[in-house]
Parts: sequence; structure tokens; C-alpha cells
Amino acid sequence: MRTNTTTLATLAAVRNIGILAHVDAGKTTVTERILYATGTTHKRGEVHDGTTVTDFDPQERDRGITIFAAAVSCAWDGCRVNLIDTPGHVDFADEVERSLRVLDGAVAVFDAVAGVEPQSESVWRQADRHGVPRIAFVNKMDRAGADLDRAVDSIRQRLHPVPLVVQLPIGAEDAFSGVVDLVRMRSLVWHDGAGTAVEGPVPEELGAEAVRRRRTLEETVAELHPAALEEFCDREALSAATLAAALRDLTRTRDGVVVLCGSAYRNRGIEPLLDAVVAYLPSPLDVPAVRGVHAGAGQERAADPEAPFAGLVFKVNASATGRLAYVRVYSGTVEKGDTVWDPATGRTERVARILRVMADRHERLDRAVAGDIVALAGAKSARTGSTLCDPGAPLLLEPPVSAEPVVSVAVEARRATDTGRLVTALARLAEEDPSLVVRTDAETGQTVLSGMGELHLEVAVEKIRRDGGPEVRVGRPRVAYRETVVEGVTGFVFRHVKQDGGAGQFAHVVLDVEPLGPEVGAIGLEFRSTVVGGAVPQEYVRAVEAGCRDALAEGPLDGHPVTGLRVTLTDGSTHVKDSSDTAFRTAGRLGLRAALRACATALLEPVAEVTVTVPEDAVGSVLGDLAARRGRVGGSETRGGVAVLTATVPLAELFGYATRLRSRTQGRGTFTTRPTGYAPAPATRPVPVR
Repeated sequence: MRTNTTTLATLAAVRNIGILAHVDAGKTTVTERILYATGTTHKRGEVHDGTTVTDFDPQERDRGITIFAAAVSCAWDGCRVNLIDTPGHVDFADEVERSLRVLDGAVAVFDAVAGVEPQSESVWRQADRHGVPRIAFVNKMDRAGADLDRAVDSIRQRLHPVPLVVQLPIGAEDAFSGVVDLVRMRSLVWHDGAGTAVEGPVPEELGAEAVRRRRTLEETVAELHPAALEEFCDREALSAATLAAALRDLTRTRDGVVVLCGSAYRNRGIEPLLDAVVAYLPSPLDVPAVRGVHAGAGQERAADPEAPFAGLVFKVNASATGRLAYVRVYSGTVEKGDTVWDPATGRTERVARILRVMADRHERLDRAVAGDIVALAGAKSARTGSTLCDPGAPLLLEPPVSAEPVVSVAVEARRATDTGRLVTALARLAEEDPSLVVRTDAETGQTVLSGMGELHLEVAVEKIRRDGGPEVRVGRPRVAYRETVVEGVTGFVFRHVKQDGGAGQFAHVVLDVEPLGPEVGAIGLEFRSTVVGGAVPQEYVRAVEAGCRDALAEGPLDGHPVTGLRVTLTDGSTHVKDSSDTAFRTAGRLGLRAALRACATALLEPVAEVTVTVPEDAVGSVLGDLAARRGRVGGSETRGGVAVLTATVPLAELFGYATRLRSRTQGRGTFTTRPTGYAPAPATRPVPVR
């Protein structure tokens, strides 16, 4: 693999960031204003006009929401900023997951009126799991009811970081015109029609408040940062340089979250946000070396252009005209024409072209180096999660994990002659979006498409039509039910004996089966062995566990997957000639199936947390409708003249809820959902697709 002379100083001037938020918090508008402020675009795109760069898909423009994560690149203050605008709707949370897997930092956008909303909490937790440092941007400061302090309080109480507020707004609601920079103690004011801020002294009427907030910021930082504490104790104050350095360290260690504010729609607050991205969020050199495995041993690969090449495919765009694999380059250099290796499949791929991505437009590059996010053309078999590396230095990186689908529909071509085209279109969908699962029902022969929600499946089917696929007939959505153990059995004996000529099969196991947790609805299987004296050798214990996991595919009630149980292998015996891994795996599978038939079992259904925002005069009607849908209301509060209701509702009862809510609130009500797990299903329920 050829190398290049790119310096580490250049690598230090790279920022790979994502924009995260709840739907309608203003993520895409923030992205558009960043592109405009950096000179990447010369006209401000608007979501409501369908003129944004990142929401380029026709469905995104029609629906006014981000559906697909879109990568763009721009330059600011000598830094290359690679930015991914992620979806805010819960049905597309897997797009966020795949993006966070390859990002070094993120900007979390919050609505200044609503504060932390359900999906902003979800994406924050996703970023926590990936260890991604963040800064917060409180958007829509020009809205009626906007309150920075209230938004910061909701961040503190619901997300539990230490907010480090570095700005004080100048004006409120419609009069919002700028901010006071508490680090450098200056004002930044955006006049109507002006593209950039006018810098000046702190307004006299805000002087005392600015000093008080600066003092609070210094005290908070000193408590968290040893070097800042030392200076604070010596001088009883922090210099701007020390404060900025401490904010950078606290952001990168995730001990604090810098909070800024503005109005992206009015183009106010974007330049300070970009300055904060460059100053506080990490470069590829500031994050730990990527870890992978080769030949069973863990390895690290530093972000060095001279190291062997290694990159992770986090997104695939499979169109009729060709495939693009979106890759985060973690180490080394890849050039056009190079041959790379996929260690998971053992296949080599030739890099035909390297493209810098600008949403749906691309710029050709001769090479990509460590820290870059680019698209590779020519990787014919690479899939989402594939590792591409130097054939001479193999390394397998951990792929992003896809969530388990919760909603399914049956799909078929309207014309029998289009069946083949439908199969091809569905395969392309699943290739682009691993959270979509296509399978054939063994009993009915139907093709079943499963995804993360009703909107997710609706978008997928519409994409088939818009991409020139066949007309599709769709069955009513059904949810993914599960079965679980309510009351187990102890000492269940199972013998597997088979003799049909030649070597036979013998396996004897004794199993205890019990619920996994005190509450019905616990997820997963816990397997353990208490066998003593070598009655069942360890290699056979592993075979029994594999067989038990095989048995979970179909439960005794309705044939749904089984979850939420603990299986203990307590005893067993072997035959000197006829025992084998195969025999004990079969005994584990058949034995657990028989044990489950002897257990008391229950059906589980997926449930979701629903947050409904409605006018106060419609609260009674909406509460009655939620009760009719078997919803359990968990709380309510009033914000700016509207009521916000939180309830837990079975997912099966939410189909068509958007239409019902609009009719009950004269179009003024909105709602969001977030899957929260499983709960016992009632005795009478909709017949599920198995």
C-alpha cells in the first residue's frame, strides 16, 4: 500500500462531527447554515422549501424530515470539517447508530422552548455508548417562550452532564439579536440582513449578569479541571486562555458539555458554534487508537497516514447505476486503483474511485488518508460494517450493531410477473439499511419486511416505487411478539439417543428453566452450568448452550421467539463412543423445547413511550383515546400554553394514531414515540404475522 507525506499537523486540523437532535429541533437548518457560513454553499437552503443540501432525497423534501444520514464537508478556520446530518425520528435511529460509530465528536441541538425531548435523550444515550464528546447548541432562541436557562436545566436533569454555558443571550424571543461570549467577554450581534456578527463590548445592561455568569463558569470549570483549579486558587479568576484550554479538555474527556445558543433559521450563532467545534471537539489524533482483532488477538491502529490502511464501511448506497461504500479511514492511506481486503469475507476489492461526499454530489480525490470520511466506488461486495484494510496487515474492526426490528408487513408485487423485480428491490433495500430485514414466512409463503416502525416501512416501500421498482401491495403492519417464561421447571431430564447404523448419538442433560428477572419482559437468555465432577465435559456444555439458543427461535405458544429466561445445566451423562458436540447440541435444542412446553409461558408485545404535545383544551379527548389504546399515562406538564403528555402504549395500538390525533386536535397535536421494551400482552390481541 503506498503512503503519502501528509503531516500529523494536517490530521490535527480535521473534525469528524455529527449533528444530533430530536425531530424538528433544527438539525438540518443548523447544517445548512454551517455550509453557508463556511462558503460551501452560496444560498441558504430551507427545509420548508425543499431546498436543503443534506435532505436531497425526494421523500425527505416531501415529508420535511431527515430520513437518511447525509455526509458533507466544509472548511473553517484552517480546519476540514466532515459533518454528518443524522435523522431525528426514532424509526431511523439505526442511521444515527451507524454514524456515531465513525464520528469523533458531535453537536447536540436542542429546542429552546421544548428543551430535552424524547429522541434527543435517545441520541444522547447512543453517543454515550460510543464515547463521543459533544457540545450543545440551544436552537430557536427567537421563538416565543424560548428560555436558555430552562433548556439548560432540562439538559442537566434529564441527561445528567455538567453544562458549561459559555454564552448569554442578548434579547429574548423576537428581540434575540446576539450573544455575550463569556470566555472572551465580548458581544456578538447579528443585524437583520447581515451575514456575519458584529463584535463589540458587553452591553451595559448585561454587564453585571455577564460577570456573574462568567464567575459561575469559572467556578464550575475549576471544580472539574486540576490546572484550572490551581490558577483559580492563585488568582481567584481564570484567564481566557486557561478557561478555553480547560473547556477543551473537559469536552474531550466528557466531564463537561459546552453549551451555546442561537437561531439557525435567522443565521444567528453559527460562527461561534463553528469556532467551538474547532476549539473544543477532538481531531482524529485526540481520540484513542482504533481497536480490532486479527488471528484472535487484539490490535490497535493509530491515526497515522504512514500506518497500514484500515477503514470501516458505515453506509452503502446501492443504486441501479453502481455502489458507493462510505468509509471512515482510521489509519494509513488509500489511493485510487489500490487493492484492499475484506477480512470478514476474505475477498479483495479494487478501489475504482475515491470521492469526497457533499450529500448527493461528489468530488473526485486521488487519495484518502487517516481521519477522512469518503465514498469508495468499486467495492462490489462490501457491506455496512465491513472492514477494508491493507492485504499485508489484516485487521477486523467491530461493526455497528443493528437494532432488532419491531414491526413487520407482508409485501408482494401487484403483478406476478414483477416478483423477481421485487426480490431485487428488497435485497437492495436491506443492503443499504441493515435495520430492514426481509424473510419468507415458512407457513404462509409470504414475503415479510420488518423494520423499526410504521414510518420506516412506509419509507422503504415508497423508495421501491420511486426507484423504478414494481408496484407493491402491502399488508397491515404487525408487531414482533415474543414469548417468555412466567413459571419455570426444575430438574427437567432429557435424553437424546439415536442409533441407525454406524456411530450413534447419545446425550443426557438435566435442565432448570426459570424467568430471567423478577418482572415479566426481561430480555435475553442467560445460560450457566453447575455440573460438577466432569459429568458433562466443558466442550459439550458449550454445545448444550448453542442448542438452547437454537431452541429460542420458536416458542410453545404461537411460535414466536422466546426471551427473558435463565437456563441452568445441572447434570447429565455421556457415552464413551456415541457422545459428541452434535449430540449434545441436539439435546440442548430438543430438551429446552420440551422443557418450555412444561413451563408456564406468556406472550409479550413491544411497547413504546409516547410523548404527545396538544393544546390544553384537547387534553381530555387525547387522554381518553390513549386509554382506549391501552396506554398508561406516566406524566403531564404544561409548556407555553400546551400540554405535554407521556404514556406507555403497546406498539400495535399506535398504527394510524397520527390521523386520529390530528382529528381530535384540529391538526394542532403532535407526538413522538420511543421503543422501551416488551410487556405482557392481553389474552385477546391482533393476530400476528409469524
